[in-house]
Amino acid sequence: MGDMWTGGKIRLRGVEPEDWEGFRDLARDTLDVRGSDLVEPPRSAEGFRLWTAERAGRPPGGGAFRLVVEELEGRAFAGTVTVGETDSRAGRFRTGVGIGREHRRKGYAAEAVGLVLTYMFAEQRYNKCEVEVFAFNDASLALHRRLGFVEEGRLRQHEFFAGAYHDVVLLGVTAAEHWATHPRPPVR
Repeated sequence: MGDMWTGGKIRLRGVEPEDWEGFRDLARDTLDVRGSDLVEPPRSAEGFRLWTAERAGRPPGGGAFRLVVEELEGRAFAGTVTVGETDSRAGRFRTGVGIGREHRRKGYAAEAVGLVLTYMFAEQRYNKCEVEVFAFNDASLALHRRLGFVEEGRLRQHEFFAGAYHDVVLLGVTAAEHWATHPRPPVR
């Protein structure tokens, strides 16, 4: 591992204006998995270009941010990982990850979430990360459980899309739970 943002298979980097096609393809790939926030009228290529350019111009860090998941080999856009809903007083934040269809099942999501957890726990002093996962999304539930997240509750019939209400599973992992299975970053 070369730095805090690089794993064995991927690196996390800032959004660049040229990433618009990757975001467009990711939106198409995740319609069948994620649902509610993505079931909307189709967006034009220009709409994706503007959306991506605006995000590329945002300053890094802060209470919420989005990073590109990029393959180390070939530097391909593989997906995105986000941090949001931070509460520094309570010491918790939320994260989300989306990996394009052709890049799934390669360990990229696990590495991306692991890198974000390490940053948020080691550098930003947060104590807990939370995620919300649709109850039907077995792959995402399994991923988060492998990363040490524990189910904390279920919001029944919480989100409506594709003509039906769906349950959302709440999962969380504390810094202590994360450090029990992951090395702390080295002091240089």
